[in-house]
Amino acid sequence: MADRTMEAVGAYRALPVEDPESLQDVVVPVPQLRPRDVLVRVEAVSVNPADVEMRAELRDSAEPRVLGYDASGVVEAVGADVSTLAVGDEVWYAGDITRAGSNAELQAVDERIVAPKPASLSHADAAALPLTTITAWESLFDHFRLTAQSRGTLLVMGAAGGVGSIMIQLAKELTGLRVLASAGRPESAAWVRELGADGVVDHHDLVATTRREAADGVDYIFSPHSRGNIDAYATLLRPFGHITAIDEVKGLDLLPLKSKSIAWHWELMFTRPMLETPDMDAQKKLLTAVASLVEDKRLRTTATTVIDDFSGAGLREAHRQVESGHTVGKVVVTR
Repeated sequence: MADRTMEAVGAYRALPVEDPESLQDVVVPVPQLRPRDVLVRVEAVSVNPADVEMRAELRDSAEPRVLGYDASGVVEAVGADVSTLAVGDEVWYAGDITRAGSNAELQAVDERIVAPKPASLSHADAAALPLTTITAWESLFDHFRLTAQSRGTLLVMGAAGGVGSIMIQLAKELTGLRVLASAGRPESAAWVRELGADGVVDHHDLVATTRREAADGVDYIFSPHSRGNIDAYATLLRPFGHITAIDEVKGLDLLPLKSKSIAWHWELMFTRPMLETPDMDAQKKLLTAVASLVEDKRLRTTATTVIDDFSGAGLREAHRQVESGHTVGKVVVTR
């Protein structure tokens, strides 16, 4: 396959999304397979804040960097040691931050982080879910260690975004928690209620609006935007509460959390594939479990905008929408 080429969308350096060169159509070699890789013909991708951040942080390069994490597609070839997937399988996954991404015709991905996609979902609807679902699942069940017997109150910040939109559903389906969702606009509030949130709070007046919904405080907080919120979290959380954060805030002061012995967890869904942890296949297992929940109609896709233009122009538009900070649910790009 070394001499084969394919079309992709790439970037040579960090540029504003309005610049046509920020994401452009390129031709690159088809990736060579490692023994445990599958080669996937990508049918749809979704754009996450992680994609936008990666594009903004690119270093100048002579070769195009192909971005993209979420994907849904069809297995076209398999590596010598692949045992769990076969050519023709329809699959979904969130990829590996250290490898070439999904904004391409073909992508090589380790079978341990790839699972059969829900048969009832289109590729577009499936592509909306993997990265955010893995993030939400690992936050709820690896970090908070929740179970079906868990009780208490979970506050989901940024709840109308991609991670929040699936976290609300997972928490309501798989735990006994009461779920509060933060939303700053009427359309966001309507969306999170539709997904099952028990109450809606306003992040512009977080303490007062959360107190109205949970007078005794909350037990868990999911935080995609931690800057300026630590004092509010310290006020709202009960003693021995938990926070899981996914953002990167330099110089973050967590001392206000100490007097209540509040635990702070970091979540990066790329940790397992990036470091090839012994339990790397946990992501295959959880995506398989989530596919069953989708088939049972217990979870729904979070795709809200579908751009039918798998090109530099289509992906720039998707990045522009995500960068605006006003999207509800997920933006998907499909062939």
